[in-house]
Amino acid sequence: MRADLPVRAGRREWTGLAVLALPTMLIGLDMTVLHLAAPRLSERLHPSGTELLWIVDIYGFMVAGFLATMGTLGDRVGRRRLLLTGAVAFAAASLLAACSTGVGMLIAARALLGVAGATLMPSTLSLISNMFRDPGQRRLAVAVWMTNFSIGGMVGPLIGGVFLEHFWYGSVFLLGVPVGVVLLIAGPLLLPEYRDPEAGRLDPISVALSIATVLPVVYGFKEIAQHGPGTLPLLSLAAGLCLGAVFVRRQLRLTDPMLDLRLFARPAFGVSLGGLTLGLFAVTGTQFLLLQYFQLVLGLSPLATGLWTLPAVAAGVVGALLAPLAAGRTNPVGIMAGGFLLAVPGLVLLADTDTKSGPALAVIGFAVMSFGVQAALALTNDVIISSAPPERAGNASGIGETGANLGEALGVAVAGSIAAAMYRAKLDGGSLPKGIGSDPAGAAGATLGGATEVAGRLPGRLGGELLALARTAFTDGMHVAALLNIGVLVALTVAHLTLLRRDTAQRSSAELDPDLQEAVPDSR
Repeated sequence: MRADLPVRAGRREWTGLAVLALPTMLIGLDMTVLHLAAPRLSERLHPSGTELLWIVDIYGFMVAGFLATMGTLGDRVGRRRLLLTGAVAFAAASLLAACSTGVGMLIAARALLGVAGATLMPSTLSLISNMFRDPGQRRLAVAVWMTNFSIGGMVGPLIGGVFLEHFWYGSVFLLGVPVGVVLLIAGPLLLPEYRDPEAGRLDPISVALSIATVLPVVYGFKEIAQHGPGTLPLLSLAAGLCLGAVFVRRQLRLTDPMLDLRLFARPAFGVSLGGLTLGLFAVTGTQFLLLQYFQLVLGLSPLATGLWTLPAVAAGVVGALLAPLAAGRTNPVGIMAGGFLLAVPGLVLLADTDTKSGPALAVIGFAVMSFGVQAALALTNDVIISSAPPERAGNASGIGETGANLGEALGVAVAGSIAAAMYRAKLDGGSLPKGIGSDPAGAAGATLGGATEVAGRLPGRLGGELLALARTAFTDGMHVAALLNIGVLVALTVAHLTLLRRDTAQRSSAELDPDLQEAVPDSR
C-alpha cells in the first residue's frame, strides 16, 4: 500500500463515531427539550414572558458564544481531554438545573449548561476529522454527525413529553448525566487524542467581545418585543452592535483569529453558512411555537404532543439520508436550494392553522418543512469545510458550528418575541372580557400559559371567553412567524441558485483554462 493513500477507518473508528453521536445528539436535544416544558415552567415558576424566553434559549446563545473559544482550547489541551472534561461539567450543570428552585437559578444553570455544551461540539467534529481521513468516509461521518444533531433537536420534545408525563419539570435536565457517564467510560477506549502543536493562542479579548456582542443584542430585541421601545433596550442594542464591530476589526487584524472572517470572501462558504444558520432558525422557531400550539391551544398532553412530532422527525431523517445520495450525482448546492424551496409549502400549511383545525394540518405542514430543510442541512457542513482551504478547515468547521447553534437560539428568540408581541397587542386591557380583575388580567396578558391558568379559576363563560381570545391571539402570532420564515426560505433558495449558477460558470471557465482551476473551490 502506498504511503500517500488515505487510511480508511475500521470498526474501532465507526464505533467511536457512535460514541461521538451521543454528545452531539444531546446538544441538539437540550436546545429543544424545554420547548415542551415551557407551559409547565410557567405554572410552577411563574416567569415573565421575557424570563421564559431566557430560560429556553440562554443555553443556545452561550453554546454559540463559546464554541470558537473551546475549539481553540481543544487544539491546545487535547480534543479528547476537552470532550471528557466537558462531559463532567455538562452532567454537573444538568443536576443543578434539575434542582433549580427559582427563575434566576434556572437561568444561571442553563447558562452553565451552554458553556459546558460548547466544549462538546467542536471536539466531536474535530475528532471525526482525525478518525476518518478517507474523503468519502469523512463525508459520510460528517453527515451522520449533523443528522444526529438535527435528530436530537427534533426528538427533544418527545423525550421531554415522556418525562413531563411521569416526573417533575426538572427531570428533563437529567438526560445529560447518563451521556456523561458513557463518554467517560467509552471515550478513552475508542477515541484518539489529538492536540495541535502549532495551535494559535487563545485571545481572551476576542472571547469577551464575542459574548459582549451577542447577549446585549438579544436582550434589547426581547425587551422591545415584550415591552416596546425603551431607552435601556435601545442602548443595549447599540452597545452590542458597536462591540460587534470592534470584534470584527480585531479578528481581521489578528494573525491567529478566533474566527477567520476572511473565509466569508468565498461565496460557497458564506452562502452555505447562511443556509445552515437560517435553516435551523426557521425549523427551531417553528417547532417552539408549534409545541405550545399543541398543548395550550389544542389542549394535548405533553406526551401526546411529543408523539405528534414523530412524523416530522421521520421526515427529517429521510431527507437527511437521501440528500448525500443525490449530491453524489449532481451539484450539492442545487440539492440545498431544492430542499429550502420544498419546505415553503409546509410553512404555508402552518400559516393556515387556527384554533379549530386540529393537529393533522400542523403535523403535515411541519413534516414537509422538516424534510426539505433537513435535506438541505445534511450537506451544509461538507460544503462549508470543502469550500475553505485545507489549512483553514478547522476554523471553518468552528464557524459552522457557531452558526448552527446561533441559528437555533435566534429562531426561538425571534419566533417567541414575535408571538409575545402579537399576543400582548391582542390582549391589551381594552380587549379582555369584562369582569377580570387587574392582577389576573396582567397574568393573562403576559403569556398564553398565564391566560390558561387564569381561565381555569374564572366562571365557565368568562373563562371560556378569555381562553378563546388568548388562543386566537397566539395563533395570530404563529401565523406572522410562519410568514417571516417563508421569506427566509425563499431568500435562501434564491441565494443558493445564484451561487449554483456562479459555481457552474466558474467550473466551465476552469475547464477551458487549467490555470484557473485552483481558483474554483470544490463544493462537491
